Amino acid sequence: MLDQLIITIILGLIQGFAEWLPISSTAHLRVAEHFLGFSATPLFNVFLHVGTLGVVVFYFRHDIKVILTSLAHRDFHSEYGRFIPLIVVASIPTGIIGVLYDLYLGDPYQTILIIGVTFLFGAVLLFSSKFGKETKTQISYREAVVMGTAQGAASFPGLSRSGSTISAGLLQGVKREMVFKFSFLLSIPAIIGDLAVEAYHERGSFSQGVGVSSLDLLVGLVFTVLAGYLAIVLVKKLVLSKRFHYFAAYTFALGMALIILSLLGF
Repeated sequence: MLDQLIITIILGLIQGFAEWLPISSTAHLRVAEHFLGFSATPLFNVFLHVGTLGVVVFYFRHDIKVILTSLAHRDFHSEYGRFIPLIVVASIPTGIIGVLYDLYLGDPYQTILIIGVTFLFGAVLLFSSKFGKETKTQISYREAVVMGTAQGAASFPGLSRSGSTISAGLLQGVKREMVFKFSFLLSIPAIIGDLAVEAYHERGSFSQGVGVSSLDLLVGLVFTVLAGYLAIVLVKKLVLSKRFHYFAAYTFALGMALIILSLLGF
């Protein structure tokens, strides 16, 4: 019971931190499960994703409230009202790429070797974000589509949702404050979509696999929420202080390590 609970805490922390830090939660969970010899049940995975969704909704609750108020008044021209069509437009490529990945790639392409290679691509993207020139205070539809496409590409384990979208925004010259906010608000419909797809695929199988008790689910959820909130706070500080690209060193080193371990047969 203790071992199971410890693993639950570890996975909860990984999901919370890695979902919002630019290091890919899916990849870290797959790597952790591989080396811990643990296979999470569909129900446990859903609980972890619910935790990350709850964190971002709570952190941006005031922004979401204003956006919903703008939507109720059909106001699409104010600062927050403009987010509505931008999020809708950006979510289209995210959804298309996500569905195509799920249909034609998915689990067979989540090997340690492939994840390691993808981490290297993520490292290049993160490092390149430092060269973006902040010349735009607003996000256009074109920039929103590019960020949405980047978020869709994060379907590949090793590419981070926040890392991809924030880097895409910075490379297009959008102000850091705007990129940070839009990136996280854009993640909300994407996570809801991920949850819906996972729930659909795993319908009727939530009780299969390694047994997870109610305590495990609760502990995993709590640690995901706590770690996720701290991660968002940290990401904001790093983005605004122009140190977001520092994570490239970590993802590059991890990618190389996973490639080597995979080639050695681990």
